[in-house]
Amino acid sequence: MERVPMTTYGYSLLEQELKHLQKVERPAIIAAIDEARGHGDLKENAEYHAAKEKQGFIEGRIQELDSKLSRAELIDPTKLSGERIVMGATVVLVDADTDKEVTYILVGPDEADIEKGLISVTSPIGKALIGKSTGDEAIVRAPSGNRTYDVEDVQFKEITV
Repeated sequence: MERVPMTTYGYSLLEQELKHLQKVERPAIIAAIDEARGHGDLKENAEYHAAKEKQGFIEGRIQELDSKLSRAELIDPTKLSGERIVMGATVVLVDADTDKEVTYILVGPDEADIEKGLISVTSPIGKALIGKSTGDEAIVRAPSGNRTYDVEDVQFKEITV
């Protein structure tokens, strides 16, 4: 089976989502299906069909999360060191065109959230940064054209957002 690389932070997020689906969402949808069933003819019961559809989505997501968590290859950024950018690194970049400073944390695809500064190692910027060090230049090939970033700092610390 293919391993799924993720940080310890991302693992805990997926674990929390799985527990929520199993302990809150699943019982709630079962109750909604039972209530809709009590309304009579199931062929024309929109509530019942909507609840069954939602149940299918919830069960599918539970299976997906179970699979990913069982195949997780955990990366703990606090146990990493060095100067090269790898998954789990916190990276400070300066846009060469605007001199704007940004900080990103490289994470697995399931953890990415650009609003929190979490970017996937499989994204264009993530791919451009892997293997770079402080002082290097990273050229990101984006749909809007190439962007150049200067790597100002690379750190390995606990992910908190």
